[in-house]
Amino acid sequence: MPLAMAHPNTTQIIRKVGGKEEIRKFLEGMGFVAGGEVTVLSEAMGNVIVSIKGARVAIGKDMANKILV
Repeated sequence: MPLAMAHPNTTQIIRKVGGKEEIRKFLEGMGFVAGGEVTVLSEAMGNVIVSIKGARVAIGKDMANKILV
């Protein structure tokens, strides 16, 4: 399922990062790699706030849909 559909306050394992090459590189640079853990903190107006590798990151719904958990 896409990360955008995950429930808040849940920890998920990233299965795949999709999208174009430049989008995948951008997300991988922020720590979104297959096998990594990501915790959904909240969702507001389509944006998803997550905790990954000890940092809080806000990403848009379009980017969150490219991350499969």
